[in-house]
Amino acid sequence: MQRASQRLPKLTSARVLITVEGIDGAGKSTLVAGLAQRFPEAQVLREPGGVELSERLRQLVKDPQLKTGDRAEALIYAAARAQLVEERLTPLLDQGATVLLDRFVDSSLAYQGAGRGLGVEAIRELNAFATHGLTPDRTLLLRLEPREAAARMTGRGADQDRIEQAPDAFWTACARAYDELAAADPGRWIVLDAALPAPAVLAEAVAQLAPLLEP
Repeated sequence: MQRASQRLPKLTSARVLITVEGIDGAGKSTLVAGLAQRFPEAQVLREPGGVELSERLRQLVKDPQLKTGDRAEALIYAAARAQLVEERLTPLLDQGATVLLDRFVDSSLAYQGAGRGLGVEAIRELNAFATHGLTPDRTLLLRLEPREAAARMTGRGADQDRIEQAPDAFWTACARAYDELAAADPGRWIVLDAALPAPAVLAEAVAQLAPLLEP
């Protein structure tokens, strides 16, 4: 895992795909918004979503009134991802763009693979098919203890979607899976302490990414 004292080498490719990961409540949306301001040339996308079909699937999979089986959930996320990759992500990368993506395959590995107990490798294989094996150049992991993340979500005062209503054991499994994924691929993952104030998290993310993105 990449820590604050470590800096990664600059990428040689013109195109750059950076993903932001972490359990719900870790502060991904806040970080992505901050990074978008700091690196205005980056194209910002989210998952599930980013294109019309994927946005419609997002509404379905998050609807707390809709009964959705675990395998169906995994397939819906993979379908939304496949459409995003085909319609927006691959064309942007082929044009040499820098893309900042709020969630990608690693979310499904953690959420459906570990959290839902479907198996990380099974979900990895499904999503390799959906994405043609596309892998991020760098992944920022906002690491936060599930208990603190739950407190943040409760403090928002908004209605929770179907995923956010998952039990504590689900979030514990997801957080553990993220740690394992990051440890297994330290060349790609940058681990950030999401318990720090948002400006500090953003500053560290910028410090890590600036050598990759700035001339």
